[in-house]
Amino acid sequence: MKKENIILFFDTLQKQNPHPKTELYYKNPYTLLIAVVLSAQATDLGVNKATKPLFEHVETPEDIINLGEENLSNYLKSLNYYKTKSKNVVALSKILVEKHQGLVPENREALEALPGVGRKTANVILNTAFKQPTIAVDTHIFRVSNRTGLSIGKTPLAVELGLIQKIPQKYLHEAHHWLILLGRYICKARKPECPKCPVRSFCDYPDKTILK
Repeated sequence: MKKENIILFFDTLQKQNPHPKTELYYKNPYTLLIAVVLSAQATDLGVNKATKPLFEHVETPEDIINLGEENLSNYLKSLNYYKTKSKNVVALSKILVEKHQGLVPENREALEALPGVGRKTANVILNTAFKQPTIAVDTHIFRVSNRTGLSIGKTPLAVELGLIQKIPQKYLHEAHHWLILLGRYICKARKPECPKCPVRSFCDYPDKTILK
């Protein structure tokens, strides 16, 4: 995608949705961390159904530790790999208490040292909780970036680095959310809804769908 089209692409998304937000339910950086860890192999809707009752009783790492792995699992049974996720959430909560005064760290290295936290999860936390200009490349962003020509790459990391390099600084913080929402609701995997897309004019995808 040409530089001028990248600017028009994000300018259009910004005008349509000036303040995009995650669709995950959370109360603070810690509950966001839990929600993102739980979102692996799960939808935001499914995670929210599990966490809304949980977060009525849990807001801090100490709360999770006191709740215990078995009781936590009871809240998460609707999610894939809930036993492993419960184990990771309790383990990372103990590390936060022992090494970080119960606070979620604001740097990638410390986040990625937590059980169940990889680069994508760390990027979500840094972006959403701490307003850093990071991009967490999930399946939606990977698809949208390659399909539109924003950033072409064979791996999530390659796509992420391309996006960071190409997106103008003024759009970089919100770009993460704009691209996820675009992929989730319009630029879908099987049949993108190109006629509804606000940025179709700037997209390099050669096989745009048309109205029938």
